[in-house]
Amino acid sequence: MARAALAAERPALPRSGERREALRLLLIARRSAVDVRREALVQLRSVIVTAPEPLRNELRSLPLGKLLNRCSRLGDTNSAGADELATRLVLRSLARRIQAATVEATELEREILAHIQALAPALLDEPRVGPIVAAQLIVAWSHHGRLRSEACFARLAGVAPIPASSGQTRRHRLSRDGDRQLNRALHTIILHRRQHDPPPATTSPAAPAKANQPATPPPSSSATSPATSTGYSKNSHK
Repeated sequence: MARAALAAERPALPRSGERREALRLLLIARRSAVDVRREALVQLRSVIVTAPEPLRNELRSLPLGKLLNRCSRLGDTNSAGADELATRLVLRSLARRIQAATVEATELEREILAHIQALAPALLDEPRVGPIVAAQLIVAWSHHGRLRSEACFARLAGVAPIPASSGQTRRHRLSRDGDRQLNRALHTIILHRRQHDPPPATTSPAAPAKANQPATPPPSSSATSPATSTGYSKNSHK
């Protein structure tokens, strides 16, 4: 490994930069707050399902915001049994935990956005790139000159095609190595673009003129090239 690194055209530079390190720490803290919120929300829903019937009927039809406000203000009643008192206490605790984690995540997102606007504001102009995704891209990429080519970035992001042929079947698959958080950020961008952006045009203006031409016979081989089998091309990660 060391010999391969030394034999490279230019060794990769280590990650550096004060703002990059600040973004890395902020992302860790926000991810933790989001995980706490998600887990507590699942627990809250589960407790409501098994709550006493009067309490369950009151809570299960409320939207999330009103549900959290109602649960956070649940108090003890003298007529309630031990199980209902415990249910009210747990619901109150979980609702307040969710609210606190939400506030914490929002504060961290504002801090992340401020660093992005100071470091790479143009990145936020890219379609469907928000502050969290942009921060993850900067944390992985680090600084100019660290990655020698698009192929290096593809390998780092876990989107590089690698051979996976078997017998006479030629195919490629995406690498599962690399920075999985960076891979997740790219996956998020693609999902949002597919959901919200119009699909690209599949025909050119000259297509109607070619409509009456005879179809070209298919090639004799059914094997596909690496580019068509994986959807990966040289410009796919610009």
